[in-house]
Amino acid sequence: MKRLYNWTLSLADHPYAMWALVIVAFAESSFFPIPPDLLMIPMIIARPNKAFVIAGLAMAASVIGGLLGYAIGALAFEQIGRPILEALGKADAAAEFNTRFNDMGFWPVLIAGLTPFPYKVITIMSGWTGMPLGTFLVASIVARGGRFFIVAALLWKFGDPIRGFIEKRLGLTLTLFLAILLGGFALVRFL
Repeated sequence: MKRLYNWTLSLADHPYAMWALVIVAFAESSFFPIPPDLLMIPMIIARPNKAFVIAGLAMAASVIGGLLGYAIGALAFEQIGRPILEALGKADAAAEFNTRFNDMGFWPVLIAGLTPFPYKVITIMSGWTGMPLGTFLVASIVARGGRFFIVAALLWKFGDPIRGFIEKRLGLTLTLFLAILLGGFALVRFL
């Protein structure tokens, strides 16, 4: 895994870094274990004037890759989806989660798309459970766009000094924000 991580990181210096980002963002949404943020961060630091183009490419490729994950779940869960979830240690939780997944609407996709939770798990689950494709697409665009454009905006504004925060704490910060947001909705609902 460490070699795969280092290889992914090394792609940021490659002349075809934008293509590498598109491929990694696409693959990460359905089967690849390394997030595209590893490429985005050094690419944006090196070219801050391209920060939002880089984020837009990552978002588009990630959403399209999410459609592949959705298709895996919908059309080939037993053959492809289950082994991927088993490799991620999520297969046991999948059966239980399936019963409640679609009742939650777009929230699972939004939460997984913004946080460190493996997005590929949610893309596969969305197809497996038959989540409406429109709901999946809207939630994916909002979530992946939010995540990648937040990273791009922070790096564009603050540059390399914010890198440590993004790499170590952005996932936790977004997770806490979503927990507070969901808690607020729950509180309003019960008042």
